[in-house]
Amino acid sequence: MKSHLIIGNPISHSLSPKLHNYWFKENNINGNYEKISLNKSEIENIITKIKNKEIFGMNITVPFKQAVIPFLETQSDIVSKTNSVNTIYNKNGKIHGDNTDVYGFEKSIINNNVSLEGKSVLIFGAGGVVPSIISALINLKVQKIFVSNRTFEKAESLKKKFNFIEIIDWGKTENCDLYINSTSVGLKEDDNLGLDFNNLEKKKIFYDVIYNPPKTSFLSVAEKNGHKIINGRDMFLYQAQKAFELWHNLLPDVNQKLIEYLYND
Repeated sequence: MKSHLIIGNPISHSLSPKLHNYWFKENNINGNYEKISLNKSEIENIITKIKNKEIFGMNITVPFKQAVIPFLETQSDIVSKTNSVNTIYNKNGKIHGDNTDVYGFEKSIINNNVSLEGKSVLIFGAGGVVPSIISALINLKVQKIFVSNRTFEKAESLKKKFNFIEIIDWGKTENCDLYINSTSVGLKEDDNLGLDFNNLEKKKIFYDVIYNPPKTSFLSVAEKNGHKIINGRDMFLYQAQKAFELWHNLLPDVNQKLIEYLYND
C-alpha cells in the first residue's frame, strides 16, 4: 500500500486525509493518507522516509512550508521562485519538492468568476503560503500588492523576494479590491484579526485561505457588510488535485459529489 501523509502543526482541522482517501477509492489506487502533527526537529527524519518510498507522497502545511526545503534533493522551478513547498515525493530516486498552492489559488479565483487584472490586493500575514499567493496574483495580472504582518521583519523578508510589494503597518488598511487573510487566525471559532473594515469604499472581495471552518469571523463580518466572500475550499481542492497528479500521473475529479462528501459529517 502506498503511504501518504500531511505534516503540520496544528493539523487536526485538515480534510486532506478524507479527500485523498476518497480519490484512492474512486481511482482504484492501493493507498492510504494520514495527518501527523509534529515539531520542527522531527521533519528531517520523516522526510528521509520518502527516499526509500516508505512514504510515497507528503503534503506540507503551516508552519513547515519553508522548513522542509533544506532536506530536499531536487525542487521545481515554482519552489525556487516562491521558496515554499507543499508537496514532496520521490522523483527519479531523489527527494523532490514541489508547490501546487500557486495552481490552487489561481483556480480558486477563476472558479469564482473574479477578474483581478489591474486590481489591488492587501494580504494579511507573511507566512509560508504567501509567496505562492503573490506568484498567483502576478499570473492573474494584479496591479498592486500590499502586505501587512504583525511582525514587520517577516514582511520585510518577503519584500526581498518580491521587491514590488508594499509593506504596511499591522492594524492599518488600504482601499483595495481584494483582502486576503493568509494567517491561521480563524481556525478557532472565537479568533478575530482585530481589524476594522467599516470605512471601505464600495463593495470588495474578502478571501480567507482557511477552509475549515468554511466561514471564519473574517468572512462572516465581511458578508454582513455586503462584500463578496471566498473561503479556501477551492484552493484546498485544486492544490490537492495537482499534488495527486504529481504522485500518480492521474488527475482526479473535483465535482459536487466530492464536495458534498467532504463537508458531510
